[in-house]
Amino acid sequence: MRFMVLVPANVQSEAGTLPSSEALMAMHKYNEELVKAGVMLAGDGLHPTSKGARVVFENGKKTVVDGPFTESKELVAGYWIWQCRSLAEAVEWLKRAPFGPEIGHPEAVKVEIRQLFDAADFAPSDPTGEIREKVEALRSQAGQRG
Repeated sequence: MRFMVLVPANVQSEAGTLPSSEALMAMHKYNEELVKAGVMLAGDGLHPTSKGARVVFENGKKTVVDGPFTESKELVAGYWIWQCRSLAEAVEWLKRAPFGPEIGHPEAVKVEIRQLFDAADFAPSDPTGEIREKVEALRSQAGQRG
């Protein structure tokens, strides 16, 4: 099973303030553990929303809204893609993450874990398997690009 782990933004990340070297090293060590265990498939931090945009699709219109997105209470500052046997295993890995006051996270950090759909999940809507084959081909092609 693949899971996306969403790391929330905070005042510092939205201001574009980079983590301390201690925080970066702690996260690097944690990421090394994840990679060595075969759990981490991908992961990155995100620039603040002030450098981003949203596209709103409403009533057939597409409107571009430039960041920052201060009206959102739950912004994302980074993510991981993990391969785990279960949600429980993903939770156990996340419990080991270096979030806390010792690396500059004095407030509570609420990190979300969500399972990603796999092609097999769509079997009831794709009885012939044709769509699933196309999805897997696209995934393979995208993976070759890195």
